[in-house]
Amino acid sequence: MKNFSYKNIGIILSIAGIFTGLLLFYLLAQNYMIVVDGKIAGGRPDEAIAVEITHSILGSLGIIASALWAAVLYGFRNNQQWAWRWGAVASALQMLAGFFPTIPAKSIDLPAATMPVFIIALVLWFGMMYAGQVNRKVIAFTFVAGLAYVLTYINGVAVISRYQHLGFETDIPKVLKGMYAVVQMSTWMGAATWLVFIYLVFRHRKWALPLGIMAAANSILSGYTLAIVELTEKGGVFSLYLPAAVIATGLLIYILTPHAKTLIEEQKAGVE
Repeated sequence: MKNFSYKNIGIILSIAGIFTGLLLFYLLAQNYMIVVDGKIAGGRPDEAIAVEITHSILGSLGIIASALWAAVLYGFRNNQQWAWRWGAVASALQMLAGFFPTIPAKSIDLPAATMPVFIIALVLWFGMMYAGQVNRKVIAFTFVAGLAYVLTYINGVAVISRYQHLGFETDIPKVLKGMYAVVQMSTWMGAATWLVFIYLVFRHRKWALPLGIMAAANSILSGYTLAIVELTEKGGVFSLYLPAAVIATGLLIYILTPHAKTLIEEQKAGVE
């Protein structure tokens, strides 16, 4: 990393990223049982189980992100060109871990305790884009892919709740419970695929293109399927499973264009 100012900015942001992960760890631990108890008191033990599972996973991701930021700090300190890309991955993990816990908390009128982590992580992500001197078109493209990453993960969390909520009631078609069960892990794998895809776009690797198609197809298949199942079960015209699928549909259409191929494979994404 030849530019001295970019290096110093990267060092400062990396230190902030380390402490952001520790802040997330503290906030999740502090509010974990408060949210779980609130869900149980509100008559939604299914959502309490989802919180128990996902908050522990997200807390672990926060610690992993802090450890990754330590490596990124080393990278910036020693002028390593890879540092900004892994900093972007670390901040993306923290954005997810900071954003999702606000949803179950706000649903029972509790403060969105982890929102500061999400905001800081968002600043860190754009800071990495600046430190990496990333092309604006690449920033816009990967930011939208990041939305698909977050929303696809959230779909997987919602599946845990729905699966528990259905129980074994005889008046509910058993195929619905089966649909929720078999699709859950594919949503989280789809979210992980989006994260890897974004990293590969920064590296402008040729195999990012088929991986992006796979990520989009995963979000589309799981999202629209879950939406159809939920609408069949509950009625209505809109499902919260749809946003991930709709964004993924738009991304898939774009990924299949020659312009996306050029952007992903040929155009310089950032500093090498």
